[in-house]
Amino acid sequence: MIRRDDFAPSRWLPGPHLPTIWASLWRRPPPLELDFERLELPDGDFVELAWTRPCEAPLVIVLHGLEGSHASRYARALLALLERAGFRGVLLQFRGCGGSPNRLARSYHSGDTADLAHLVEVLTRRAGTPPCAAVGYSLGGNVLLKWLGEQGAAAPLAAAAAVSVPFDLAACADRLGRGFSRLYQRQLVTSMQRKYRAKFADRAGPLQAAEIARHGTFWAWDDAVTAPLHGFRDVHDYYARSSCRQFLRDIRVPTLIVQADDDPFVPASAIPRADELGPPVTLELTRGGGHVAFIGGTSPWHHGYWCEPRLVDFLCRTARPARASTGGAGYNAAP
Repeated sequence: MIRRDDFAPSRWLPGPHLPTIWASLWRRPPPLELDFERLELPDGDFVELAWTRPCEAPLVIVLHGLEGSHASRYARALLALLERAGFRGVLLQFRGCGGSPNRLARSYHSGDTADLAHLVEVLTRRAGTPPCAAVGYSLGGNVLLKWLGEQGAAAPLAAAAAVSVPFDLAACADRLGRGFSRLYQRQLVTSMQRKYRAKFADRAGPLQAAEIARHGTFWAWDDAVTAPLHGFRDVHDYYARSSCRQFLRDIRVPTLIVQADDDPFVPASAIPRADELGPPVTLELTRGGGHVAFIGGTSPWHHGYWCEPRLVDFLCRTARPARASTGGAGYNAAP
């Protein structure tokens, strides 16, 4: 189902770019205390988790976007709101995003669902029951929706949500190569190049140091680095197999997708039709909002962020309310 919601974008941040940039640079999330855990992976690598305070409460997994981390403003805002609502949150920081380079030559990518699947298995073993829900932003939203489609009716979550999703990676790479959106492409690719230089300073990689700067677009970087590091034939194979759009109709978990119709990362052609969505999937398409922004209000001194309260309200109604029993041991023990 596709529906329009009641979000009213702020008039003092018109268009898609101003709210996107404001939310990225000047958003002030509430104070938040986090505990950190290094989770070993079956292939000998690791990811780093960021936990809200221990409590006997339903658990929600959060997945950040490309080059995000526990420092991402949207992630901290959601984790804080989840805590206030009576959930415990855990942020999965993708490989190399937790502040330490991961061990293996490979990294993370938009279609990599194995680490999320492993995390769900580990958390289920620890507590005797699976997490109640998961929320993914941007790249993390693509990963989450792809995993839900792969799992189908076997997905153990009670609910899921995704925000500002790049449903079609090729179309989104094209969009980020045009106009003002090239600014976002430059920022993100530069961040990945910086990490690449650090990781491959003392071992061989797909690119030589002198070649890195020449691969400044998503198409070039994903073809030269992402695809070969993760077993894809080329960038076309990577985008085709990793885009979540083809998996949406197989989702069987109640799922909310929040998407702006002016997202500067996602062209209108990439947004799925109603007949591409599984029966329990609702796509809320807002009029304006930018990418992971959704700012309302009348001025810089009187504004707010619509998306995170919307997500928490959905989870409170769909997953499990604040004081519901988690079953088994719960999530009270510190990691």
